[in-house]
Amino acid sequence: MALIKLTPPKDNDLTLENLYQLVSLNNPYQSDEHSDQLFYQAMKEVIQWHQKKSNYYQALCQQESYTECTITSKEDLGKIPYLMAHLLKRHEILSIDVDEVDVHLTSSGTTGQKSQMFFDAWSLGSAQVMVDNIFDYYGWNTPEQEVDYLLYSYEPMPGFKVGTSYTDNFLCKYAPARNVTYALKNMGDGHEFDLFGCIRAIEKSAQDQVPLRIFGFPSFLFFTLEKIQNLSLKFSLHPESFVFLGGGWKGHQDKVIEKSAFYPMVTDLIGIPDHRLRDGFGSVEHCVPYVECEHHQFHIPTYARVLIRDVMSFSPLGYGEVGLLNFVSPYITSSPAHSIVMGDLAKLHPGDSCPCGIQTDFFQIIGRAGNSKSKSCAVAANEFLKESQHV
Repeated sequence: MALIKLTPPKDNDLTLENLYQLVSLNNPYQSDEHSDQLFYQAMKEVIQWHQKKSNYYQALCQQESYTECTITSKEDLGKIPYLMAHLLKRHEILSIDVDEVDVHLTSSGTTGQKSQMFFDAWSLGSAQVMVDNIFDYYGWNTPEQEVDYLLYSYEPMPGFKVGTSYTDNFLCKYAPARNVTYALKNMGDGHEFDLFGCIRAIEKSAQDQVPLRIFGFPSFLFFTLEKIQNLSLKFSLHPESFVFLGGGWKGHQDKVIEKSAFYPMVTDLIGIPDHRLRDGFGSVEHCVPYVECEHHQFHIPTYARVLIRDVMSFSPLGYGEVGLLNFVSPYITSSPAHSIVMGDLAKLHPGDSCPCGIQTDFFQIIGRAGNSKSKSCAVAANEFLKESQHV
């Protein structure tokens, strides 16, 4: 059951009833004709919403001669005018009035270009309901079980709007907290990586046999494990502990450790089994959650679809071909980011090629496209790591 109650947005002659019904689907990986038709109708609704409410998107549709939005198949999704994620690092594009903004989030830390995203209550709430349903699906919503949290993200401070910090704190609602430890400590004038504080948190949870939930940037967990290994330590955490990472290793390819080596390292040094190690993929520009299944594939929730576009022509590609990642979802009413092309290179695969049993397609991240100097949350966070006196 979803933990958040939503009221569909309304605007006189515009109705978003199909969007409301889509987000209300409790099975986050439902794959059938009903969910497909809900999705297509919800996309049509939200396109009309943005055409009416965003001058920018209205002009874009006119430029692309996109006046009649007929959506009955996946092929039609490729015809929808899209935004480039990089555009949101330079422009604020809204489909709501300023007084309707519920939350303002940015995509990076203290350095680099930031995407500025503004969410109304519906857009933020619908994305949170998706997370609710995914945590329910995997059995991670355990209100009866007290846990410790180790957050490899920024400790909150006044005026701090980084999306990853918001997300990691939101994820703490699924089990009551005994202790919460932040890897990036608020020092008053910035954040600093507290390596030994992270080790102490792991040690305390292991000693007390309280489940530990680890969320956030994989790089910081890796550096913690590396120090544990160098100190010849090992910990055996409660078997219901789990790791849910996000943020990636963008911009630090020289430090990347592949999951095939990283996950066994987690199991060996702190005792969390492979099936409770998951990665998440998402961005402040597109808040639909993509969570690894037990076989570590990013299956696409029923609330979204993924296209892969050729890097030169931007034409949609087929399964197994490498191109730019294009997220499509009608969830967002605050900005016309319902079809957004990311700076990531990826491949798309049919759902039935994964043995986990989920039937929705999944995507595989290949890397970043281009040589942009703009920095992601993970890049900015790793800059704190370089400056830390503890490492």
